[in-house]
Amino acid sequence: MSEKSNPEFNRLWWHSRRGMLELDVLLLPFLEQAYPTLPEEDQQRYHKLIGCEDTDMFEWFMQRSEPEDPDLRRIVRMILDRVQPD
Repeated sequence: MSEKSNPEFNRLWWHSRRGMLELDVLLLPFLEQAYPTLPEEDQQRYHKLIGCEDTDMFEWFMQRSEPEDPDLRRIVRMILDRVQPD
């Protein structure tokens, strides 16, 4: 079954749409391209991230602050590393 026909993936895709361009351009490509191959633990971290406030995520992705939670720090870093490889 393709990811796009999976109801759980579709639900996650809609929750990943934040209405803030800066977040959408990071989250949606990550969800579509990287999420399906992530280990279960990292998928759960992504679910946790999606439950956060947009203003917090914006600060983290603009690297103005970091999440205190190590799980959130890990998934934020994974997303940033995809767009800013060292």
